[in-house]
Amino acid sequence: MGNGMIALVVAVVGVAGTLLAPILSQRLLARIQGQQFKRQQQAAHAGWLREQEKTALAERRTCYVMTNAAFRRFRIQLMDYLWHLNRGTADTEARAELAAARDAHNAAFAEAQMVASAAVLTHLDDMVTALHAAYVKIVYLERGDPRADGSPEDIDRELRELGDRSHEMRSVMRADMGIDSPSAVPGQQSL
Repeated sequence: MGNGMIALVVAVVGVAGTLLAPILSQRLLARIQGQQFKRQQQAAHAGWLREQEKTALAERRTCYVMTNAAFRRFRIQLMDYLWHLNRGTADTEARAELAAARDAHNAAFAEAQMVASAAVLTHLDDMVTALHAAYVKIVYLERGDPRADGSPEDIDRELRELGDRSHEMRSVMRADMGIDSPSAVPGQQSL
C-alpha cells in the first residue's frame, strides 16, 4: 500500500469519525438521560410509597386512639350504669349516656374493621363480644330478669377483667404501629 492509499484511508476514517461522533454522542447522551429519568422515577415512586405508608400509619394511629377511647368510655359507662342500677338511680340521663357511649363504641369499631390489622381485629372482636355480653346482662338485670351469671357483682367483675384485657389489646395495637409495647405493671388496673 502506498502513501497515497494510507492517506486516503486515514482521511476516510477521519471524516467518518467526524460525521459519526455527533450521532454516537447523541445516542450515548440519550441513554444516560434515559437512565437518569428511570432513577428519578424510581426515587419518586419510593417517596410516594413512603408517604403512603406514613399516611396509612397516621390513619391507623388515629383509628386506634379513637377505638381505645371508645372502648374505655363504653366500659366505664357500663360500670357507671351498673352502679346506678344498684343504687336505684338509673334514670333517662344515665340511659342516654350509656346509649351515647355504646353508639360511639360501635362507630369506632366499625372504622377499626376497615383499618386495623388482622391481629388487632382479633382482640377487638373479643373485646366487643365481651362488652356486648356485659351490656346484655345489664339490660336483663334492669328488666328484673337477671341471667345466671348476671348478678351485679358478676357483671362488675367481668367489666374490671375487661379493663385488664384492654392492656393486651392496647399492646397489640402498639405493636401493629411498630411501637414497643410498654411492660405491664403488675396489679395495675384501669378504669
